[in-house]
Amino acid sequence: MKYKHSETMAKTAKKDDEYGAGQITVLEGLEAVRKRPGMYIGNTASAGLHHLIWEVVDNSIDEAMAGQCDDITVKLLPDGWVEVVDNGRGIPVEIHKQTGVSALETVLTKLHAGGKFGQGAYKVSGGLHGVGVSVVNALSSELRAEIKVGGKIYVQDYQKGKPLKKIRMVGPAKGHGTTIAFKADDSIFSTTELEWETIIDHLRQQAYLTKGVKITITDEREDEESPSYTFYFEGGIASYINHINRKREPKHEQIFYVEKQYDEKVYVEVALQYVEEYKEHLFAFTNNILNPEGGMHVQGFRTALTRSINAYARDKKYLKEKEDNLTGDDVREGLVCIISLKLPDPQFEGQTKAKLGNIEARPAVESVFGEAFAIFLEEHPKEAEAILGKCLLAARARVAARSARDAVLRKGALDGLTLPGKLSDCSSRDPKLSEIYLVEGDSAGGSAKQGRNREFQAILPLKGKILNVERARLDKMLAFNEIKSLIIALGTNIGEQFDINNLRYHRVIIMTDADVDGAHIRTLILTLFYRYFPDLITAGYIYIAQPPLYRVQYGKDVRYVFSDEELEATKTEMMGIIAGKKSAKGKKNEDLPVVIVEENAEPHDEVVSENGTDTEETPAPSGPRISVQRYKGLGEMNPEQLWQTTMNPETRVMKQVHIADAEHADEVFDVLMGAAVEPRKRFIQIHAKSAKNIDI
Repeated sequence: MKYKHSETMAKTAKKDDEYGAGQITVLEGLEAVRKRPGMYIGNTASAGLHHLIWEVVDNSIDEAMAGQCDDITVKLLPDGWVEVVDNGRGIPVEIHKQTGVSALETVLTKLHAGGKFGQGAYKVSGGLHGVGVSVVNALSSELRAEIKVGGKIYVQDYQKGKPLKKIRMVGPAKGHGTTIAFKADDSIFSTTELEWETIIDHLRQQAYLTKGVKITITDEREDEESPSYTFYFEGGIASYINHINRKREPKHEQIFYVEKQYDEKVYVEVALQYVEEYKEHLFAFTNNILNPEGGMHVQGFRTALTRSINAYARDKKYLKEKEDNLTGDDVREGLVCIISLKLPDPQFEGQTKAKLGNIEARPAVESVFGEAFAIFLEEHPKEAEAILGKCLLAARARVAARSARDAVLRKGALDGLTLPGKLSDCSSRDPKLSEIYLVEGDSAGGSAKQGRNREFQAILPLKGKILNVERARLDKMLAFNEIKSLIIALGTNIGEQFDINNLRYHRVIIMTDADVDGAHIRTLILTLFYRYFPDLITAGYIYIAQPPLYRVQYGKDVRYVFSDEELEATKTEMMGIIAGKKSAKGKKNEDLPVVIVEENAEPHDEVVSENGTDTEETPAPSGPRISVQRYKGLGEMNPEQLWQTTMNPETRVMKQVHIADAEHADEVFDVLMGAAVEPRKRFIQIHAKSAKNIDI
């Protein structure tokens, strides 16, 4: 029997493991996009949804950069529709020889089809890969294209990437341009709710980067008066610097700005201003596409910046002959800079265009910026003095910080493998399997240590509120014991010696109380990570634990809920269960009042008469009871409850921290945690009504 069973299993496995031509699947046309949308737009959540708008708008921006368009309109319409209109040349509508269908249908249904592959339609463009508008078509349940060209208007409708009919001419038209209206497919996207502020910020940025183009956005989703914004900036990225620094204190009034054609291919724009801060804020663009990981243009800029400032400092005797030069970190402290490059055939890393790889970009920026900035320093001695003062102060702080950091590491090494005594480490030494909880207070830390899984969970209690690093230099920060312990526990070092490969835990989890103080501590820790460990956020290693707000119990049914809305829904559900049962006396429970008991509350309350005098105490009502316990802090949970609700990988809820918009995130941190009081006061006044259920 055993042999026959094994023989049968072997035959079945052989049959299942057969691999031949029949197992090869060929995805035609846009099927691949619908099958694997994340490969083309990043994800199918909110970011991917908005990416559809960016792709269509990018085509209109390309027309503007080609000098063929100066007016772009974006409308958010009811039922999830988005319409993008431009007054460019209009997508060609004649028959394409290679595909046998109209050029419009070709670019809407064929990947890697467009006018950006060296045929002379565009000198520069953002959409290098040519998959933009076809991907939008593939991921839309419906799409309509209207083209005004040659005094006529042409229309074609699509469903899920497939044309319903051939392109048709519907009448005469004045002017020229392209209109693309689409509705994102809700069977693909987890959300189809468009964020008004996100779209405004993106289109404002595009208007800054494209001088002379007017971009209008209108929200027509509601019946009420439609909000509308129009962006038009003659100053280009110099105006953009003004916008970014509007809530910061500048070190000098005059903004440096240069624009110049380097050769026949590369056009360079750079604007910068120093502010009273410690961090660098640099935004690099190629053909209006943000390159968050920089690239060759950023390398060229940084080389020229360091060389120019050092040359000026030596020439004006700010640096003595025997003194070391200012470093790149010194000259970038407090720098706010925008680099905008326009060139044909940009070479990006992947469809997300995160990093520019064109070799020719480096000498172009280095030459154009270096020459112009040297002249700027000579012609503006007041600005030059302010910039040099900032850089020299940064150099002195760097020396002090290095001494403080070295002292920290030397001390840590003597403590035993650089680990602080308060850390309860895990037994695993595999960072991919290990996680560390940064816990508020010793009480919660004690419960977490008892409730954790020692194999892969480490606990680091943080006593009180850590230093606000937004207002502190590195040397002062390293003198703060809680931050020092955290840095040593992570193992990555900090500053110029930071190495993410030495991170000891691939899940760094912030676990604080669900009250105002807990939120403040969480914000302080996030500020530390955002300013000094941004790579940990980018890599997806930072999480926020979500402890429950309430424990709700009816009989043996115990549930943990995480919001007031969920609490009301849970109580309603339990009351429904109670109503369906019969009491011991045969009565239906719906005939008895349900009693909601808050733990630690008095068993019965005094009744106050109409004239305000106290009357007799009334007995507590009888009936089915639902017990509700409000957790004010993590310390109120015993180890078992903390494990079950917040630390058990099978049942816990966590939020992963990521940066969707670096510029906006930077601005929020600066407003909420920076030294300037007035912007924070305005922020609180504006958003005070949005804050609900705050514990005071």
